[in-house]
Amino acid sequence: MYEYMNGIIAATEPGYVVLDVNGIGYRLLMGNPYAYTPGQKAKIWVQHIIRDNDQALYGFESEEAKRTFNQLLTVTGIGPKSALAILANTDTNGLGQAVSSGDVSYLTKFPGIGKKTAQQIILDLKGKLALTAQPAPAKAPDVAPELADALAALVALGYQEKAVNKLADKLAASGETTTDGYLRRGLQLLS
Repeated sequence: MYEYMNGIIAATEPGYVVLDVNGIGYRLLMGNPYAYTPGQKAKIWVQHIIRDNDQALYGFESEEAKRTFNQLLTVTGIGPKSALAILANTDTNGLGQAVSSGDVSYLTKFPGIGKKTAQQIILDLKGKLALTAQPAPAKAPDVAPELADALAALVALGYQEKAVNKLADKLAASGETTTDGYLRRGLQLLS
């Protein structure tokens, strides 16, 4: 239905961006919405998912990320939210390496991915993934707004709020100053 959209980022929120395309605001669920800033012109690759009682548009920074998302959706036990959380990881090369080497422990670090699902990912996608690195996110509670936004994005990706809040002090001391930087560092620490 949709391949991509060109427009201007109207807003970035934990878990999604609003892309203004000729006066229409599209809410695009994303793994790392803070890779974009309001007012920025952007081309975002889009996947429209329709379920029994839900419709959503998922956005990606590249066509390759969209392809990988769709490949992950073919795996039994993987839904859009889990696939997005996997893609949000900074080191997407790690996903390809984990699948090709059969590394179950790497895959079980993602929210909602247990041992059986990790084994199913390996079985279904071995030899099919060709990934390049893609950015990731991070977040914090009562701190700088950038850190708070990053923490909210991690929770929106499916990470436990308790685990995310434990990262707040580490992220605050990391030397990062942007939401995107905090988000990337937080994903690294959670993985």
